[in-house]
Amino acid sequence: MSTTATSPPPTNWQASVAHAFSRAAPRYDALANAQRHIGETLWATLPDTAGLSLLDMGCGTGYWTQRLAERYPHAHVTGLDIAPGMLAEAQVRYGNHIRWQLGNAEALPFAAESFDLAFSNLAIQWCRDISAVMNELQRVLAPGGQAHLTTLLPGTLAEVAHAWQRPEALLQTPERNELARAIDQSGLTSIHQQVERRRFHYPDLNAVMASIKGVGAQVSRPHARRLTRRELKAARERFETLREPQGLPVSYLCFTLQLEKPS
Repeated sequence: MSTTATSPPPTNWQASVAHAFSRAAPRYDALANAQRHIGETLWATLPDTAGLSLLDMGCGTGYWTQRLAERYPHAHVTGLDIAPGMLAEAQVRYGNHIRWQLGNAEALPFAAESFDLAFSNLAIQWCRDISAVMNELQRVLAPGGQAHLTTLLPGTLAEVAHAWQRPEALLQTPERNELARAIDQSGLTSIHQQVERRRFHYPDLNAVMASIKGVGAQVSRPHARRLTRRELKAARERFETLREPQGLPVSYLCFTLQLEKPS
């Protein structure tokens, strides 16, 4: 889950994210344990009934999109993702009863007031302009429509930053007050917020890095220098000082949001 300290231009960043997640698509579900557990918390916030048009924003391989289609069988469900490889995998797995749409959450390719419910699990932290995301959600939601989202806050993967001694290499997520400001300026109303630190455990450093790289959550950095064997050994030793009985800990600082567009 990395980028350079100096962020690339937005178009290059988006292309890099799309490429990383497309490459990861075939093995994503096998390695997305943390993402699944966090998504279940978001799933529990969904209403018993929804309108006729639903959006899964950042749908990946379509796991949650398919569950939305099953939970709300009378709704038209759209899965949107920036990565063509993810959408191709989703279509193969779940077919065409779901609409699969290539697109970016900062510029949604939909008409105004198109959706009654938007769902997004651990996707919007990859967007460089969180204000644009909230403005777009406000635009495409119908009056009274809701958005149920999870994203990540600073402090996520703190153990990995400690081990590598390169905190600037991790994904730079918006602060909570920045998110709050973007929501307020968009015209959406926040009806529920929850911050929770979720900790997952892995047997060794290789498993930790597989859990990050294997789901596409590491974007290649131009001119990045390969770690030497000595540096890699030092990183393993630093991480081992954090070991708990269950294994090496990896923390995600999760922000769950329930937003509504005023009627």
